[in-house]
Amino acid sequence: MFVLRAVAALALIGIGGAMVLYLLSGDRRYRAMAWTFSKVGLVVVLVFLALLVIERLLAPML
Repeated sequence: MFVLRAVAALALIGIGGAMVLYLLSGDRRYRAMAWTFSKVGLVVVLVFLALLVIERLLAPML
């Protein structure tokens, strides 16, 4: 769970920082960067949750 919280915190910091830079400068690449951080964070969270589900399913078999 620590990994999930750390990834979520880093993703939020990255997204927030990129959006602040976008609002201050108006440069669209910062908005694209925030969107990329969102997608990568979502993929990492989904992979982590999938591993937790697989662990739950396989644990009774062992």
